[in-house]
Amino acid sequence: MNKPVPIIDTPGASDSTAAQFVNLHEIVAKARANLNQNDWDYIVGGTETETTLRRNRMALDSIAFRPRVLRDVSKVDASVEVLGRKLRLPIVLCPVGSLESFHPEGATPVVKAAGEFGVAHMLSSVCDPGLEDVAKAAPNALRMFQLYVRGDAAWADDHVERAIANGYSAFCLTVDTAHYSRRERDLAKRHVTAGRRRVQGRDFQMALDWKTVERMKSKYKIPLAIKGIGTAEDAKIALDHGVEIIYVSNHGGRQLDHGRGSTDVLPEVVEAVGGRASIIVDGGYYRGTDIVKALALGANLVGLGRMQCYALAAAGQAGIVRMLEIMEDEVTRALGLLGATSFAKLNASYLHAAAPANAPHVFSAFPLWEHAPYRY
Repeated sequence: MNKPVPIIDTPGASDSTAAQFVNLHEIVAKARANLNQNDWDYIVGGTETETTLRRNRMALDSIAFRPRVLRDVSKVDASVEVLGRKLRLPIVLCPVGSLESFHPEGATPVVKAAGEFGVAHMLSSVCDPGLEDVAKAAPNALRMFQLYVRGDAAWADDHVERAIANGYSAFCLTVDTAHYSRRERDLAKRHVTAGRRRVQGRDFQMALDWKTVERMKSKYKIPLAIKGIGTAEDAKIALDHGVEIIYVSNHGGRQLDHGRGSTDVLPEVVEAVGGRASIIVDGGYYRGTDIVKALALGANLVGLGRMQCYALAAAGQAGIVRMLEIMEDEVTRALGLLGATSFAKLNASYLHAAAPANAPHVFSAFPLWEHAPYRY
């Protein structure tokens, strides 16, 4: 394979970070050790029964591989090209609100890690610091900006114009938060999260409709992403409005309960899009094999939300870089063992339906993680 990541001596990571984290589940365990119960529940929890959260993992855990053999895989390239930029992995560190709960610098170490390693970053509008400061922190990173609408057309346009002025490569509207969900882990503790405190202007998000998309597309040239697409029907409407990036997401199982897993939704959206737009997907993606499955199904980028938070809470910028290094190793080995030298060689013929081996859960990707805390 092409430069597999060594277990300990990993270029780009400090010796201490590389030695501390040799598996992804050790990053999860360290995050748990560093966080209080409220911030931990914010990462791992979902809405109401957390059924959608579990279905995100069920959808991925229900896919097996169909490897091909006797193919020259001495050189494997895990990179992709997105928005005219080459990325080391097909990953976007996706928008997460209130990252300052996991690191005092909020999104700054995240965007720096994205630029250092070579993946994309999407900043949430409800995350500190603001879009200008994040742009200054990593001016050469592939950066996108995501907006929750909390004001009128002029308010929204101001954010688009600021994103353009600060070199963001795409602008994203999140559309699956018309109503804030019942997150029962927090409600049961009477804990008010930062997200619930930021309620001013929420009526504007409730009133969001396709007219807003039409207006933005007619006024601005920056590529537009719509985050929260869950059906082929809405994907087609987005295409009709000139949307360049279809973002398949159920908010990590944190909005509508009893939804489908994102990976279950992905094939119908890919078919509806038919190559006319780029596709991002998030929801339960934690391992290199998860990334490979998503791209085999037709996604262009995979969003990491919870995994981003674990790494940030575990070790800040260095933790995120180390997480990406380990994930790159997992991706490269998975591609090689499938008989594919790049993502361009993959398609759905490499996949097969199968019963999950582990009970679907937010931690079903890490069955060994509870054995790691002894190290801390």
